[in-house]
Amino acid sequence: MNRNKILVPSMEMKETGRCSDYRIFRRIGLFLFLLSTHSKSLVFGSDDRSEPRLRQVVKQSGSTVQIIEKPTYVVINNNIVCINLTVPEGAITSLTYKGGRNLLQINGVKFNQRGHWDIVWSTPSGGDVIDDLVGTSYKLIMKSNDQIEVSFTSKWNSGSHKLPLNFDKRFVMLSGSSGFYSYAVLEKPAAAPSFSIPEFRMVFKLQQNMFSWMSVADDIQRTMPTAQDRLNGKKLAYPEAVLLNNPSNPTFKNQVDDKYFYSLENRENRVHGWATSDASVGCWVITPADEFRTGGPFKQDLTSHVGPTALSMFISRHYAGNGLAVNLAAGEYWKKVFGPVFIYLNSDSSRSLPNLWEDAKNTMQSEVANWPYTFPRSNDYVQPNQRGAVAGKLLIFDWAIHSLAVPASSAYVGLAQVGTAGSWQYENKGYQFWTKTGSDGSFVIKNVIPGTYSLFASVPGFLGDYKYDSNVVVSSGSSVSVGSITFNVPRKGHTIWEIGVPDRSAKEFFIPTPSPPYKANQYNNDDRYREYGLWERYSALYPNSDLVFKIGTSDYRNDWFFAQVNRIMPDATAVATTWQIVFYLSTPNPKATYTLQLALASANLARLQVRVNNPNSPPLLSTGLTGRDNSVARHGIHGLHYIYSIGIPGYSLVDGENTVLLTQANAQTLFEEVMYDYIRLEGPQ
Repeated sequence: MNRNKILVPSMEMKETGRCSDYRIFRRIGLFLFLLSTHSKSLVFGSDDRSEPRLRQVVKQSGSTVQIIEKPTYVVINNNIVCINLTVPEGAITSLTYKGGRNLLQINGVKFNQRGHWDIVWSTPSGGDVIDDLVGTSYKLIMKSNDQIEVSFTSKWNSGSHKLPLNFDKRFVMLSGSSGFYSYAVLEKPAAAPSFSIPEFRMVFKLQQNMFSWMSVADDIQRTMPTAQDRLNGKKLAYPEAVLLNNPSNPTFKNQVDDKYFYSLENRENRVHGWATSDASVGCWVITPADEFRTGGPFKQDLTSHVGPTALSMFISRHYAGNGLAVNLAAGEYWKKVFGPVFIYLNSDSSRSLPNLWEDAKNTMQSEVANWPYTFPRSNDYVQPNQRGAVAGKLLIFDWAIHSLAVPASSAYVGLAQVGTAGSWQYENKGYQFWTKTGSDGSFVIKNVIPGTYSLFASVPGFLGDYKYDSNVVVSSGSSVSVGSITFNVPRKGHTIWEIGVPDRSAKEFFIPTPSPPYKANQYNNDDRYREYGLWERYSALYPNSDLVFKIGTSDYRNDWFFAQVNRIMPDATAVATTWQIVFYLSTPNPKATYTLQLALASANLARLQVRVNNPNSPPLLSTGLTGRDNSVARHGIHGLHYIYSIGIPGYSLVDGENTVLLTQANAQTLFEEVMYDYIRLEGPQ
């Protein structure tokens, strides 16, 4: 990828604007305040009470938000947090907390890439280009004692070869708030040429000599290796993975560092970040809502990683492939608001890392409760009183299990762009709104931006994706009721046997431990798939022949490898694998059709073929080249979800032992694979 070359003023010019300028600003304000009081004690130091009085004035000053505007920078301060932004580019060069030092990395990082938005874009004929969304115009949008909001914009010009977008980056600081907010509006003019957006994010690079402890979840938190540890390490099968063979902390020796270890699903990714080595300061990225993210609640993405780096990901192909890149056609108009996200800073008097994390979580919960915010001033941001709601009750009916429809508890119900069942996992241009059903199947989807949507649902423990028959139209202030709706689970016959649990994941299957020399990760987590090199373990466990799973004898928790990968031979060549499911069937009906319901949790450049009994017969299913989510290499346990309903002629089955053969036929590298979610053989229709 090529980074656009942008001419900006010199580093020296930008570095002159620091949050410490506020010391001068506050002293001038204090002096003017004292003059206005006509106090008898105007000369500092002439009265023993002058120092307490000074502190009192400073405290009053700190209750408001203030701004310094200069030709090349702007400083925003609320006496808790102070940020310095370049003008007109809109990059954060300094972030301080309670008058301390700059928390952003200075050495080795370009001053305009310490805290910034960036986007990856590409044309049909060109490669990916990284653009730092460098603003060309600055404007003060809102100035009051309670709020400062600033804007950095740039517009696309016809004939330009630069990023074909108009953008508006906003930064907001509120009085008494221990952080700041940022959001962005992207707009493609209809006249702009076609291009795609594979990635869009906000990035913070923190001080390397300060921040060492990272947390992305209660059970994924640890002291991290350093960026230098990675440079001293051994690169593995792909650049992101490095074996730490000479780390500064000896306990890290033979661990693997990889940013993908710390990925989370959208539904879980609310707060993550870093704390300093002495637990004096924490810096956290809080995302209060998912509506502006792509791919729905189960889409996985990056969080924080070695750098120390903290990210807010909005668009990416991670765990999905090109299907999640935003493809914009010539003549197409598109606009979307991303954020706001909250950058939260905190401290703890007891210098406790767990306390910093707990406080960050509590703050996250408050931000979620306050969503949607009322303070953003952009006309493109939809305010709470302009939104609507959709309510109903979801029932589920599987005729082989239920005599009547029953409540679908703990189901995910959501609104997304109009499409087909399951299309929400590819949706990336519009907004999505999801919630979980209660024990009685009831749901309320709140704060919906006006528009026309499809209503979708995914119910754990049941195969298939639900889509409501009619479109749902939400208008400003409306409350739409869809009543009781029923998801009829796809099924053509009674269950003969099943493997796994339909949960869009391969987590329930056998996941091995890493092989030497790779040491298991330190974080306290039972997600055993968050390890490097697990794909190598298949060849060790099955060196000469492939997996055979016997219905009635085998246990999928111990005997079904979590991913069907290629076998790697001693000469490092890859060989395709064929797994067998062996089962007994008594007197099959030769004139009937049996059904194999097969759900994939992941596919990466896979060619899956399904046969019954005869390995040389034409496949009953041949997927062709499928998937690009790379989940095995990125230590995921699922990617995009696929469902196949495969008819099996009764005459191909025998009385006695039968075998379903699953062949992953593409064997080029280590990483062609499929993960299975759930497999079920059904009797005649």
